[in-house]
Amino acid sequence: MVTFRRYDEQDPIFHREFERLSALVADMDAISRGLLPEELVEGEAPLLDRWMVASRIIPCLAGLSTGHPLLPGDNRMIGTSDLWLMSEDRTWARTLSRWYRLGRPAGQTDLQS
Repeated sequence: MVTFRRYDEQDPIFHREFERLSALVADMDAISRGLLPEELVEGEAPLLDRWMVASRIIPCLAGLSTGHPLLPGDNRMIGTSDLWLMSEDRTWARTLSRWYRLGRPAGQTDLQS
């Protein structure tokens, strides 16, 4: 997950992740147009030997959703897709699928601000 600033210039981490994701999207676009990996790699790609598919824990959000386009209902408990962006003031979040407006964090009651 990368935090973003709502009113100031973005920090170097934001820009680095933007560049990485832009490169991934560009490669996916090229493959969809029929190009091969051999045509996309600049220089020599590293070799990964004795490899396996592994899993890592990916951040996501869980909470009570209202107004979700695919998961209807009010205050419906959901888990989101991978969390990619969150505003520093914790009022907005972008998952792989969509933007979310963020209300109160878990554990915060109506009596707290």
